[in-house]
Amino acid sequence: MPEKIKLNTEYITMGQFLKLADVIQTGGMAKWFLSEHEVVINGEQDQRRGRKLRAGDKVQIAGFGEFVITE
Repeated sequence: MPEKIKLNTEYITMGQFLKLADVIQTGGMAKWFLSEHEVVINGEQDQRRGRKLRAGDKVQIAGFGEFVITE
């Protein structure tokens, strides 16, 4: 069962998401984390920390789990 991450805004960037989901400690770690780990968004691999995630998006991070963005 994917962990749900609730949004208070229209979208959230990948860097903000990683911090909100407690995958990384600080926003500055996002670029490094994305270069070292496989992140799949809605079935497509994506390494952009500025990628906008919206309600309904599904994020899979190898070794960390599955997440779904909700409103």
